[in-house]
Amino acid sequence: MAGSMSLADLRADLQASLHDSAAVFADPEDFDRLLAAAGEDMGGSASESGSATLTLADTLDLVAGQSEYPAPADFQRFKMGLWGTATVTKPWDKNYPGRLPDVFHCGDVLVLSPAPTAQQIAILGSEYRYFYFASYVTTGPVDVTDIPPANRSLLLLRAQAEACREMALRNLAKPVTMRDGISGQTRNGTPASLYQSLLKEFYERIGR
Repeated sequence: MAGSMSLADLRADLQASLHDSAAVFADPEDFDRLLAAAGEDMGGSASESGSATLTLADTLDLVAGQSEYPAPADFQRFKMGLWGTATVTKPWDKNYPGRLPDVFHCGDVLVLSPAPTAQQIAILGSEYRYFYFASYVTTGPVDVTDIPPANRSLLLLRAQAEACREMALRNLAKPVTMRDGISGQTRNGTPASLYQSLLKEFYERIGR
């Protein structure tokens, strides 16, 4: 179905938009990879309206003195923590928890610094609730992406840019012809220049 958010339709539309240059990507999984990279960038992109972001919530089970915890598989950036925000205390209060930890993302772990103390956990509880920016899901057992249909053209635009980046890395010398996913206008140029042009348009549209 044209315009749907199924992975099969997105793959087909991306392939059609690349025209002759689509032959560079011989394996159907190549298009899935391009869409996944586009979804990942969209998940980490914040616009003024927030329409190009996906915010999710998660909970860490805190252990006194432990600073490292596993990050969600789709984690992009930390947004905000809720642990201790509902407790209004002053430094001179008996149940003042002290400095709350900052959260850093390092590889596949979240690092809380300083590590939570036994006193803090006793006062605030062991569940650290937080929000984070996540990557949109474009591959997997579900055939429909998590990206809102209104952002479909953005996803395809970013996937086109990713395709040009890969073609530039493969040192293709011949100019390629592509069709813009929104206006239908034809673009000509080298993969490297097309990549820069498409990426610039993508970031301008999301206000990043």
